[in-house]
Amino acid sequence: MNGEHGTRPPVLVGYDGSPDGERALRWAVEEARLRGTALIVCHAWHWPYPFQPPDEGTFEVIRGLGAIVADDGVRKAHALAEGLDVRWRLVQGWPTAALIKASQDAGLVVVGARGHGGFDELSVGSTAVQLPARAGRPVVVVRPEEAPARRDGGRVVVGVDGSPASEAALGFAFEEAAVRGATVQAVCGWWDPAALPGPDRVPFVQPESVRHEAIGRFERGVAPWKREHPKVPVETDFVVDRPRRALVAAAKGADLLVVGDRGIGSVREMILGPVTQAALHEAPCPVAVVPAPIAPTA
Repeated sequence: MNGEHGTRPPVLVGYDGSPDGERALRWAVEEARLRGTALIVCHAWHWPYPFQPPDEGTFEVIRGLGAIVADDGVRKAHALAEGLDVRWRLVQGWPTAALIKASQDAGLVVVGARGHGGFDELSVGSTAVQLPARAGRPVVVVRPEEAPARRDGGRVVVGVDGSPASEAALGFAFEEAAVRGATVQAVCGWWDPAALPGPDRVPFVQPESVRHEAIGRFERGVAPWKREHPKVPVETDFVVDRPRRALVAAAKGADLLVVGDRGIGSVREMILGPVTQAALHEAPCPVAVVPAPIAPTA
């Protein structure tokens, strides 16, 4: 898909002037620089009351304030990366819907974990959960624990469970590692009742046999991407632990954690899979959520 500013689709960042919005902006600037593409700074504005404004002038004042926020994001982006192609886009609506609308020509969407107006007790706001589930493209949620961006090297962790979304996450992780000069660390968290000790163990099952088969599936799933990206260093970690804990532990010190929107066993009615939601709330680094490819209709 071609973007409006070049051969590669732009990076779109949601910006509201909040501390997390500032972090997302910094991350998106570096991502656009690495990809060699444009950056779109998007601000969503809306009339926050249930009744209509008394006149059109009041409505325009709210819109004008939104334009000031968007322009501030552009100014800060230019200060971070001189020469980067940066534009701003002002969209009316609540943040999730506005960003989905604005992202139709974007290759990647970046948002902060929380914006203005959230509760202090929440580690992740509603937009950071709803947007990855509905955008139809990769979304990076930048958490407060992010480490400073590095020009090269580093590590991209990706969760692998054999699901379609996991396959898409693998592809995204290898592409990110390639532009960053980073290592891909593919992690499979394996937790099988057959491996449990004592009376909780599933009868008539050989745990080592099941484990060996699971390792084989994991390695076979990563192998095609290793062949496609021979210059990207790869580590494969098969961890006997619940996927949620395995991925959060592996993400310590990583540049990015990549997960699919829904893994094996996720219910379609859920907005995101449980492991993905845990990653958004607990990971100590930015989290990229990659949707599964849309299956062709007959």
